[in-house]
Amino acid sequence: MASIFRPTTPVSHIVSEATPSKKAAAALQAISLESPIKPMKKPTPFIDDARRSLSPDSETDKGERGELDPKKRFVGDIDLPESQEPLLMESKRRFVLFPIQYHEIWQMYKKAEASFWTAEEMDLSKDLHDWNNRLNDKERHFISHVLAFFAASDGIVNENLVERFSNEVQAAEARCFYGFQIMMENIHSETYSLLIDTYIKDPAEREYLFDAVETIPCVKKKADWALTWISDRHSTFAERLVAFAAVEGIFFSGSFASIFWLKKRGLMPGLTFSNELISRDEGMHTDFACLLFSHLKRRPHPDTVNKIITQAVAIEQEFLTDALPVSLIGMNAELMCQYIEFVADRLLVALGCSKHYNSTNPFDFMDMISLQGKTNFFEKRVSDYSKAGVKATTTPSTVAAPSNERAFQEVKSKRRDGEDGAAAANNGGPVADRLTHHLPLLRSAAQPLTTHLLTDELNAIDLTIKNT
Repeated sequence: MASIFRPTTPVSHIVSEATPSKKAAAALQAISLESPIKPMKKPTPFIDDARRSLSPDSETDKGERGELDPKKRFVGDIDLPESQEPLLMESKRRFVLFPIQYHEIWQMYKKAEASFWTAEEMDLSKDLHDWNNRLNDKERHFISHVLAFFAASDGIVNENLVERFSNEVQAAEARCFYGFQIMMENIHSETYSLLIDTYIKDPAEREYLFDAVETIPCVKKKADWALTWISDRHSTFAERLVAFAAVEGIFFSGSFASIFWLKKRGLMPGLTFSNELISRDEGMHTDFACLLFSHLKRRPHPDTVNKIITQAVAIEQEFLTDALPVSLIGMNAELMCQYIEFVADRLLVALGCSKHYNSTNPFDFMDMISLQGKTNFFEKRVSDYSKAGVKATTTPSTVAAPSNERAFQEVKSKRRDGEDGAAAANNGGPVADRLTHHLPLLRSAAQPLTTHLLTDELNAIDLTIKNT
């Protein structure tokens, strides 16, 4: 009888013993085919309706916070949760621009796009001579501190745009504007930093000015007010929209006016030219805030708007009449206070509220801002510059860049001819004919600009042609 094989090792051990092929199979099973990238957690809503129902930090004493009566806090559709506000509602359509839903907002973006410029366009060659030889110590102190505020403030505006507004606003058209505004604020900040770097040669003083939000108390106070609104998780988008309209429309207004005062005196051409460009941009940003405000279904009560604006006015008046008095450059402090109130009234009206101060504009030279750079218009590009053709896709009347350039050269030639009577007599006919041909193009090009500069120039040219 054949012998029976009896293994010395238990069968269970034989089965469990791993062969090379089994090891390989086990290793394959252990491989995870999932993506190594951790799955994103479902984002929490950026707009918390429950939190926004409480009083904002700016209107709350420490240790006190309560739910405000919607009828006293809002107007419009007061029962609409902020998360259901059309401009703020999350939608996948925000990834696609066309078809345009908010045409006015899109036009504001195209207007901003057409006004693009860079810091490299500033000519500061004459400024250093004025800084060293035509300004006194008080004037240099004033200008350097104003520039220090501006250099920091543009970064604060961008902080708000990046951290809050760009996250909250879902309308693609508005996001386009905010994206472009962020870039322009960077250019503003670069320009102010370049001005400080050019004028201030002492490294220690430069560092002091660049750190203005910490080293200069009057600048810190303005910065803290704006930063409080950025960090406020209880305020609504609309309330912060008003607050930053005040930052760009009121906090900047007095300082802009003080630099225009220097322009009136024929000082610092590079500084004053950059001031024209930046003040135009900031005016556009303020207008955009007012436009978005008008699109909101639920808006802050006029009393709330009034409170935010008057807070900003008080801070700006203190800044320019006490902490950094405009008397340092020969301006009247009382008139500056009046001018700030005038600007605030204009902003209140743009936000759909009544005037609070009923102040008039005390500075005649500020009425001339609409004619910025008029005398130099044909000698260099001025602050009313607009990229020709940028808005052609939505504004058919806008002409292309080559036509504008040729027409501008004709006008420039005409002005030069006019300075020499004999030349004008010999060449007036042909030039006048060409000007007559190009005037419609020039008038069309003037349409998108924010001031009346081109219109005034063209009316004067029209009159010249008729008299030729």
